[in-house]
Amino acid sequence: MPDQETIRRAFLDHELPIVSYGLHFPEACRLHADTTFHASRIYIIASGTISRTTDNLKHLQEALGDKVVGTSIGMKPHTWFSEVLEVVHDARKDNVDLIITLGAGSLADGAKVISFALANDVETREDLITLPNVSRRPQRTDAKPSSIPIISIPTTLSGAEYSNYGGATDDATHVKWQFAPPLKGPSLIVLDPALTTTTPTEIWLSTGIRSVDHCIETLCSLQSDALSDKIAAEGLKRLAPGLLKSKLDPADLEGRHMCQIGVMDSLYHLTRGIHLGASHGIGHMLGPMGVGHGDTSCILMPAVAKYNAKANADRQQYCLEILWADDVVKSVLEKRGLKAATADLGDTLEGIVQELGMPTTLKDVGIGRDRLDELARNSLQDAFLLTNPVPITTKEQVLDILEHCVG
Repeated sequence: MPDQETIRRAFLDHELPIVSYGLHFPEACRLHADTTFHASRIYIIASGTISRTTDNLKHLQEALGDKVVGTSIGMKPHTWFSEVLEVVHDARKDNVDLIITLGAGSLADGAKVISFALANDVETREDLITLPNVSRRPQRTDAKPSSIPIISIPTTLSGAEYSNYGGATDDATHVKWQFAPPLKGPSLIVLDPALTTTTPTEIWLSTGIRSVDHCIETLCSLQSDALSDKIAAEGLKRLAPGLLKSKLDPADLEGRHMCQIGVMDSLYHLTRGIHLGASHGIGHMLGPMGVGHGDTSCILMPAVAKYNAKANADRQQYCLEILWADDVVKSVLEKRGLKAATADLGDTLEGIVQELGMPTTLKDVGIGRDRLDELARNSLQDAFLLTNPVPITTKEQVLDILEHCVG
C-alpha cells in the first residue's frame, strides 16, 4: 500500500504544475486542499462512469468533508460549451476557491476553461468565444489569467492536465476551440496507478496512444530542439512498452505508473513553444464527430507519418530507432511480420496500435466517406496544420491524408 508522497515538478524548468504520487488520491487531495491551497469551498467535477460504477467519488468527498460545496457528475468527451457554462454558473454562485477533477482529459479541459471563464466574467457562448484561443478569429486582448486553482486526478493518459491550453467544443457548430494563455492548467496533478485500474482498458490504451502521438509529433517536428527531443524520446521509451504491458496485464501497477510518467515527458514540448502537426490538428476536428481523443491518434498518426516522410525522414528514422530498440516493442512488431530494416514509421506505429486492439481506420469508428469533406474543411481552422512538417493549407491536402485512413 502506498504511504509516502513523492512531489516533483512536471517540467524541470517550470514551477507548475506540481505532481504528487505515492499517496492514495483522497489523502493527497485532502492534504493539499488544506496545506497548499488553503481551500474552504471546493467544487468537484467527476467522471460519470467513475461515479456510477465505483466508490472513488464517495471516497474523495468523504476525505474533503464539508469543504465540498458542489459536484458535477459527467461531462461528455470533447468538453461541450453548454456543460462548461453550466458549471461556470454553479461555481460562481457557490463562490468556489478550488476545483478538483476526477476522471479523463475532457474534465481537465473543462476545468481549465471554467476557471478561465470565471476570471473573465463569462456568462454566455458569445462571451466564451472572445477569450484568447489558437484560431485566427477575433478575440479579446484584455483577458485576465485564470485565478481559481485546479487539482487534477487523471484516470487516462491523454495528458490534458499538463497543458496551459484547454479544448472545448461549440454545440452550435461542432467546431472545437483551443483556448490559450493566460488560461492556466492545473496547479497540482495527483497520480494514483491503482485508481486507473477502474478505467476501461480500451480508454487507457487509446489515450496512451494519444500521448505517444505527442512524442511522435514532437520528435518529427521541424521546430523541435535538442532538449525537447531528449525528453520526448524518454516519454516514447516509457509509453510504447508500458502500453503493451498494460494490454498484457491490466493489473500491472508498475507498468501503469511507467505510462503516467511517460505522459509528462510527452508534453514537455508545450513549455518550449513547439507546435504539433496534422495528426493533432485533424484529430481536434475528428473528435467532435463522435470519436474519442485517443482513437483519433490511433487512426491519424500512422497516416500523417507517411504523408510527412519526405519532409522529415531523418527525424522519423530516430523514432524508428527508439521503438525498435525496445525488446517488448520489437517482439510485437516482428510477430506482426514487420522488419526493422524495411518498416517505415507509419507501418511501425500502425503495428503497435493493432497489437493494442485499437481502431486504425475511420470505418472502424463509424466515419464514412460522406463525412470527409466536412472533416477536411473544419480541420483547416486548426493552427497545427500550418506547423505540420509539410504545411497544410488546402482541403485537398487534408483529404490526401484521410484517404489513407478510410478503411
